[in-house]
Amino acid sequence: MLYREALNRAIDEAMRDDKSVVILGEDVGRYGGSYRVSEGLFAKYGAKRVIDTPIAELSIVGNAIGMAIGGLRPIAEIMTVNFSLLALDQIINHAAKFRYMSGGKLAIPLTVRMPGGVSKQLAAQHSESYETIYASIPGLIVFAASNPNYAYHALKKAIFLNDPVIFLEHELLYNQEGEVDFKAQIDPFKASIVKEGKDITIISYLKMVKDCKEAIEKIEKDLNIECELIDLNSLRPLDMETITKSVKKTKRAVIVEEDHKTGGFGAEVSARISEELFYDLDAPVLRIAGEDVPIPYNRKLELASIPTPDKIASKIALWAKENGL
Repeated sequence: MLYREALNRAIDEAMRDDKSVVILGEDVGRYGGSYRVSEGLFAKYGAKRVIDTPIAELSIVGNAIGMAIGGLRPIAEIMTVNFSLLALDQIINHAAKFRYMSGGKLAIPLTVRMPGGVSKQLAAQHSESYETIYASIPGLIVFAASNPNYAYHALKKAIFLNDPVIFLEHELLYNQEGEVDFKAQIDPFKASIVKEGKDITIISYLKMVKDCKEAIEKIEKDLNIECELIDLNSLRPLDMETITKSVKKTKRAVIVEEDHKTGGFGAEVSARISEELFYDLDAPVLRIAGEDVPIPYNRKLELASIPTPDKIASKIALWAKENGL
């Protein structure tokens, strides 16, 4: 199943099972969504539950918050994480705070879906990764879906939570295929061990998980070592239990993210590991991240600004040799 098909099925089943579930956003209705995620839903559920909106992110999220307070379970689609900046006041000052400020009297069963990251030549205003912003806000839950199986299960869980969820996707994952086990019991708050190993723990999320898989093949062949790969899945809350168990085993940690290095989410993960697991480490934590530049339009410069499988492999190999592997 394609990643976008898994998301579509999760929404479809949620809307089928609960009439309070609605979806709203730009082109989610007759057009079927900018990334085809809502394809076919308008024909099934009509204009009252699949709502095309103006190009106004502040309004999309503001209306969705009102719907949530009023008893609905809205899914607000934002075309790209860059555009969510226009809705920051509604997300941060309202959605994230209403339940706490009302003493628990108001539930906010709101899911805000948005893709981020670098696609192919969409330039700086359509290519950023702002997960650090949302993962730093108390009151929000932040999921990052790197594969169809997690996308399906985590989105269904998100829709039926009574707290606001920022559901992060990636533009280059929508046409990625993967197995979906519809009967599996997936805890969306738990990180996944994508691959087991004994020498290095590599931690990542979203599209970088796929790139790390490619890099690991080269690293293990060249250095004759075993890498353990962790997909974080949930950025807030962060599953430190899985990270801790792995790092205590391997004694070495690498964090790979597409976001800019300065202030990126990897800095938070690195700080947690350094604070909580310092005496378990045999080497300093390695961070591999995007360059501190707006994402270029030129394809060669675009690729130069972000981690790629070859860059990940070469940086880990150099670091590993410098630290006794």
